[in-house]
Amino acid sequence: MARIELQDINKKYGRIEALKNINLAIEDKEFFVLFGPAGAGKTTILKLIAGIELPTHGLVKVNEETVNLKEASDRNVAMVFENYALYPHMTVYDNIAFPLRSKLYKKTEEVIKEKVTAITKLLKIDMLLDRLPAQISNGQKQRVALGRSLVRNPNVFLMDEPLAHLDAKMRHFMRAELKEMQSVLDTTTLYVTHDYMEALSLGDRIAIINEGVIEQTGSGHDIYNKPANEFVAKLIGEPEINIFPVSVQQNNGGVRLNILGIEYDVPPSKTQQILESYGKDKVDFGIRAQFIQYYFQKPDTSCASGIVYSFEPIGNKAILVVDIQGTLLRMTVPTNENIDMNAPVYLTFSVEKALFFDAESKCLLAHSEDHNG
Repeated sequence: MARIELQDINKKYGRIEALKNINLAIEDKEFFVLFGPAGAGKTTILKLIAGIELPTHGLVKVNEETVNLKEASDRNVAMVFENYALYPHMTVYDNIAFPLRSKLYKKTEEVIKEKVTAITKLLKIDMLLDRLPAQISNGQKQRVALGRSLVRNPNVFLMDEPLAHLDAKMRHFMRAELKEMQSVLDTTTLYVTHDYMEALSLGDRIAIINEGVIEQTGSGHDIYNKPANEFVAKLIGEPEINIFPVSVQQNNGGVRLNILGIEYDVPPSKTQQILESYGKDKVDFGIRAQFIQYYFQKPDTSCASGIVYSFEPIGNKAILVVDIQGTLLRMTVPTNENIDMNAPVYLTFSVEKALFFDAESKCLLAHSEDHNG
């Protein structure tokens, strides 16, 4: 088992700076998820920990030991790639046993059989031991690749988007399997993904990375409810959070918002205090789809009026997009709603569930927990 620490890591490829002042601490036995868009620098971090590449600047530490100059083969790190990388001429058994037959980790055939049997039962592939990779499904191939890495009990388990090639049903199943395996194996795991559902469901903690910079580190709950900035807020959730500018006015010792024509007095709260001291007349207002109420008949309360821009059923729900004077708002609605394009729609907002961002820096100012005190 191992604690991993990255200190002031920079990585350059020629003039391209892939990582910029990365500082991360991954605790012993933690399932840590690195989440971000393609090209953000996720795989580069894995390669630095594995010893496949060296940082341009900074320290990679495992259990307080600096390992920058330690060979990859001496780090006891296992890595699972997106593309499985199985030997096509070997059976499932021999693929999994391969690391234990190497010079570095050589074991007796009796020990190898015991370890392969245990890990294949855990992964539920013990009935496939005599098959070749071409004779098994993609989900089974991925579990074979996992087994090959797990069989030698590595200190650190690195996973580079291992579920990316699986269909949606198999990804859902394998997420549950990976979480169960983590609890059984007690291995420090760093998992890379660009799927926010994987990040939220698997990670004890999550680091959001963008263009080589760590934007935020925390639990899934904190990142979803208290995103550090608008980039993070937009990255987590489906449909994407709605963010648009609103007016802020001081109002007899309080604060009044103008949200797409609706006047709203912010009740006494930490949010009110933050907006009052903010000192600017515009703020970016963020609200997720489930906190917008819609009506096809104008309600008695104050509301914003718009028209249906699009309606997209996606299984057990649908995404309704409403155009309010050029601002497009996304919300979730039942799939059985009978909705016509360009039909009038009236909206109200659960402002107590909103997020407020600085209009210039795009950083978080206040969130719903502030509003509720």
